[in-house]
Amino acid sequence: MYIPHSEERMSAESRCKVERNAERYDLTVPSTHDSVDDYLLFRWLGHGDRAAEGYRSLTEWFNKRLLRASYDEHGRETLATQLDADHAILTGDDDLERAELIDVLAATGIDGEALRDDMISWGTMRNHLNDCLGGEKGSPEARTDWERESVRIARDRTADRVREALGALASKDDLDGGEAATVEVQVQLTCGECPRRVPLDTALDREYVCAEHHDRVPSEETP
Repeated sequence: MYIPHSEERMSAESRCKVERNAERYDLTVPSTHDSVDDYLLFRWLGHGDRAAEGYRSLTEWFNKRLLRASYDEHGRETLATQLDADHAILTGDDDLERAELIDVLAATGIDGEALRDDMISWGTMRNHLNDCLGGEKGSPEARTDWERESVRIARDRTADRVREALGALASKDDLDGGEAATVEVQVQLTCGECPRRVPLDTALDREYVCAEHHDRVPSEETP
């Protein structure tokens, strides 16, 4: 059962935000796992056919579990579509839309501001997995050999098709010198949260797309 903030035990303050709120909201995980920590590590590291997940997806899972626990306690709908929509609003940048949702939640007895404060950032999740739980992933190079090879093959195939097209255009006199031109195919990545763009090779070398919006950049938030 969800325990209101006023009943929080002082001893919990010595633990990180993930641990405190997992207990406060009595979060549950599949029966195949012993605890929230065990489940988080399982998803982060990946096992068998299950691909390893990043901090952001785990952060979103955790925060939606907080929503579900609070909504269950107060009788608010907990369908996935409702949770997705409310999570997007509470963590988004639209202040007006968030204020409206907080008013709606208040009508059902839910303190939306407190609920939002209890949500964690990916930086907190990162600290929890690495520092609190001592989790370690294998070397990125070992894990990404097939992905890099797939990108290389795709670029080579694209370049080949472009060369064929250039040769055809040159034979039709639509592109003078096209058959002798050098073709270079470069993959550009755009950050999912801002317009910043970077070549794929650069992103792979430094292991992130955007310094401002990537998991590998330490967060200033303390857990």
